[in-house]
Amino acid sequence: MQLRTEIDIAASPEKIWEVLTDFPAYPQWNPFIVSIVGEPAVGQRLNVLLSPPQQSEMRFKPLVLRADRGEEFRWRGVFGFRWLLTGEHFFRLEQREPRLTRFIHGEDFSGWGVRFVPMTNTTRGFVFMNQALKKRVESL
Repeated sequence: MQLRTEIDIAASPEKIWEVLTDFPAYPQWNPFIVSIVGEPAVGQRLNVLLSPPQQSEMRFKPLVLRADRGEEFRWRGVFGFRWLLTGEHFFRLEQREPRLTRFIHGEDFSGWGVRFVPMTNTTRGFVFMNQALKKRVESL
């Protein structure tokens, strides 16, 4: 199952990348991913705290798969066992004009438990984060 959201941000991919990878600042602006501890580097484990709308907070420790500055940040989280539920979460930056970037935020879910993922709330969380990121980046 795939989930995709997009928003245009009036900034360069590099400026968005700086905000996206400034994990200590997440509690100040991010309503969905309220905390990340760790380094945005391939092979690193992050400690992530999600606060999806109308759901309990969830903590997990995904593995960073990609950290291409100004292009894509991607991790894989496993809930329980890999066959149960795996999510490959990504943030992609596509420059449209010198100061306009499309932010693509999504996740590819797999495993037996995917049918129990509350997609409406998860999608809302992604959209809330996208809007907050846009506001944060464009106000800097």
